[in-house]
Amino acid sequence: MKTGALSRLFGAVPDDPFYQPRKPLWLPREMCTPPPLGDAAPAGPVARRHALLINPFYAKSPHGSFGKHVLVPTLALTSVAGATPPNWQVRYWDENLLQGPPPVEPLPEVVGITVHLTFARRAYELADWYRARGSKVVLGGLHIQSCANEAAPHADAVAVGDGVQLWPAILRDIEAGNLKPLYSASYDSPYQLDPRPRRDLAPRDSFLTTTSLIATRGCHNRCGFCYLSTRGLQMPYRTREPEDIRAQFAADGQPYAVFIDNNLGSQPDYLRALCRALRPLEKIWSAAVTLDVTNDPGLVREMALSGCTGVFIGFETLTDSNLAHARKRSPRAEEYAWRVRLLREHGIQVNGSFVVGFDGDHKETFVELAEWIEANHLECATFHILTPYPGTPLFRQFEAEGRLLHRDWDKYDTAHVVFQPRNMTPQELQLGYDWLYRRLFSHVSIWRRRPDGVAAVATYLAGCYLYKRSNRLWHFLIKHRLVRRVWWPLVELTRRRHLAFRRRLQVSASPPLIHSMPPSSRSLVPAGV
Repeated sequence: MKTGALSRLFGAVPDDPFYQPRKPLWLPREMCTPPPLGDAAPAGPVARRHALLINPFYAKSPHGSFGKHVLVPTLALTSVAGATPPNWQVRYWDENLLQGPPPVEPLPEVVGITVHLTFARRAYELADWYRARGSKVVLGGLHIQSCANEAAPHADAVAVGDGVQLWPAILRDIEAGNLKPLYSASYDSPYQLDPRPRRDLAPRDSFLTTTSLIATRGCHNRCGFCYLSTRGLQMPYRTREPEDIRAQFAADGQPYAVFIDNNLGSQPDYLRALCRALRPLEKIWSAAVTLDVTNDPGLVREMALSGCTGVFIGFETLTDSNLAHARKRSPRAEEYAWRVRLLREHGIQVNGSFVVGFDGDHKETFVELAEWIEANHLECATFHILTPYPGTPLFRQFEAEGRLLHRDWDKYDTAHVVFQPRNMTPQELQLGYDWLYRRLFSHVSIWRRRPDGVAAVATYLAGCYLYKRSNRLWHFLIKHRLVRRVWWPLVELTRRRHLAFRRRLQVSASPPLIHSMPPSSRSLVPAGV
């Protein structure tokens, strides 16, 4: 371990728990404070059969790219909109697009608000504001699953479970004047029967792409810190027909799609069929998968040939004992490096997600992690402080051990320490998290992680700097609805380069093992996101 790196991280004396905070990163007020609601909005009359769906504001971290918040519109709300009966008018509003508070003209008869842990306070504020003006308010979303009693005083109705099933029944009851305080549904219904999302409601110029897709629901993992392990939440694995997903992708008219599945690779045979359905579109896509997708190099090849340019992988940690404690079924940490190389040799960029603060972590963990990421040329990395979400096994464990520092949900955003770590102080964990982002997105580290192929370096650097080091630009683009127009050229360039890469890959022999591909096919084609 490099003593110099630890000294810079924790001060001249590595064991000293106190440190001088670094200069704060740029964070404009609009990105950390919700738009004021005010008292000037009129009360009633409501516009009958008008529904408004709101994604509430949440504070942004200066470490992450502001661009990731406008990657795609929330599929939860566009899916609910797709289930709206035809005799209702429905509108979508995302407060994170910096267009001000939600509209009141016309005043909607019903307001549906999705509630996540980190913006629960804002969701309740919006709910109270609209109810005071005569609208009926329905609250749903992940936070309602574990904290329905907390939300109930702010709503006319709370929806627990599958909102797509519940929404039509809620609207029928509103029409009949018989709205119930609680609606609940399981996730056992055939996912294939769900209506398609209303992507047309999202402002296209405000997002990198409006094509957010979900082909599968559920995950074979039940990690102790994941919301899928919330008590009472049973989400069996379900899939949609690959041809239906292909049709959705084609219909939205975008060159790039983001799959927001928890794990698109849970069933390898399904993923293979999906890739073959997408291949004729000659478009590009990215998705979250687990690292065991690399168990079959042939499947990775299918992904590349169908247009996969990037994967988001939850490595979580470099320590096997941490993986076991988190109850995550994953390849051993010692296998990470060759599996990453396999993806990169197929032109698939890896965005590695890492969690810090496990009981097996220590102060040296941060430097070890940064050095591993640089040594393995990960194009992008995302870091999260271990966070015990309410209702999860991790929350119950920390609560029983007296290790929760508070229940301020605004801080349960994976960017703040909300529990007492085992082998360091909360301040040291916060500092290590801060240092990781500063280190990995410094000029030096970005250059160290450049791809081997000279032809790919320019696109890689453009992606890194535009996405991770351009928050002032992102703020301007979001505010003026220029996201799609400015980012579009890089997306189209990526698509064309990947089509050329796929033609070379197609004529090469199917590689049974890593390193068997011809050198001409080994240059990285960055996804640009």
